Amino acid sequence: MPDTKNELQHILSDIQGALRQEQELFGNTLYTDPVPPQQKPDQNSMASRKKVPVVEEGVDLFGSAPPKTTAPQEQLLPYPSEPWVGAKNLDELKSMICTCVKCPLGTTRIKFVFGVGNPNADIVFVGEAPGADEDAQGEPFVGRAGQLLNKILDAIQFKRDEVYICNILKCRPPNNREPQSDEIDQCEPHLWKQLELLKPKIIVCLGRVAGQTLLRTTQSLGELRGKVHSYRGINLVVTYHPAALLRNPNWKKPTWEDVQWIRKMYDEMKTAEGSKPL
Repeated sequence: MPDTKNELQHILSDIQGALRQEQELFGNTLYTDPVPPQQKPDQNSMASRKKVPVVEEGVDLFGSAPPKTTAPQEQLLPYPSEPWVGAKNLDELKSMICTCVKCPLGTTRIKFVFGVGNPNADIVFVGEAPGADEDAQGEPFVGRAGQLLNKILDAIQFKRDEVYICNILKCRPPNNREPQSDEIDQCEPHLWKQLELLKPKIIVCLGRVAGQTLLRTTQSLGELRGKVHSYRGINLVVTYHPAALLRNPNWKKPTWEDVQWIRKMYDEMKTAEGSKPL
C-alpha cells in the first residue's frame, strides 16, 4: 500500500522549492498566467494568440523564398566571400573563425567567445557581446548575468545544455560598451551561419541591442517586447538582458512574464509537432 503521507510531503517540498526559486528570482508576487502588457490588442501581440503566431512571412532559414504574397519580405544580406561560409557544422565554423581579426576587437580579446549549448537546440538565446568573465573563459553568459540566466532557464524547466547561447559579437568591446556598427557588420555574418547550422525554431533576443540588430529596426525594447517577429523564417522574441535585471530589479516582473510565455509557446510548438502525421 503506497505511503500517501510521505508522497504528499514530497509534493509539498517540491512546491515549496519552486516557490522559493520564483521568489528569489522575481520577488514576492506570484504570476500564474502572465500576459505581457499591450496598449491595445493587435494581430501581432502575444496576448491575442493561443497558438504560436508568425507575424510576417519571410524566406525559409537561409533558403528559398515562399510564393509571393502581400506580406513584407525580408531583405537578406549576402554572405561575404570567405571560406567559413562553407562550414558543415558548428565545430568547423568555430575553428575557421576563431582567429578573426577583421575588426579591432580581435586584437584586444583574451578569448574568442563562439557559443555554447545543444547543437540541435530548438531555442537559441542571443545577447549582444561578451563581458569580462566571458572574455576570460571563452564562454557566453558565465558572469553574474549568466548565473541569473541559468536560474531563469531553470525556473521554466530548461537546462543550459538543452538550449544554445551566443552573442552577436564574439569578442569583448572595451569596458563592455555597446557594439559599434562596423563591429556588427564584420561579426554578424558569423551569427547568420551559426543560426543556419542550428536551425532553431525560436530565437530569444536578450536586450535591445540584440533585438534591434537582428530585426534591422530602431524600435525600443518596449515596442519589440510582447510580439512574435519573423527572422529569416524563424520566430523571434525580445526580452530584457539579464544584466539589465541586475541593474533594475523592477524589470524582473516583465521578464518573468516573457519567459513563462516563451515556455508556453515552446510547449505548444512541440505538441503541434507531435500531432503531425509521420
